[in-house]
Amino acid sequence: FVKFPGFETVPSGLSAVTTAPGTYAFVALFLAAGALELGPWSENPSKDPGNFGDPAGLGQYTEEFRQRELNNGRFVMFAAIGIISAELLTGKDAVEQLGL
Repeated sequence: FVKFPGFETVPSGLSAVTTAPGTYAFVALFLAAGALELGPWSENPSKDPGNFGDPAGLGQYTEEFRQRELNNGRFVMFAAIGIISAELLTGKDAVEQLGL
């Protein structure tokens, strides 16, 4: 595993959130995500929920791309639930469960 300087003592997996300084990093990420959600990533009432169009201006945003993006997001949510459930059941983080 690669760990940032100052975070060498923080355990991997879900226990990182309850161990300082992992707790401080979690709070910082939570606040940064909240600021982005309230600021530049806020919803536009004239568009569907979650439709931010082509924010990078690459000209690649089509209906097919949107459907792929939604399906990938759904898959990631199920994968995250599986990883979290397995860690709660076994006590091993995702990489340890692979035997690495």
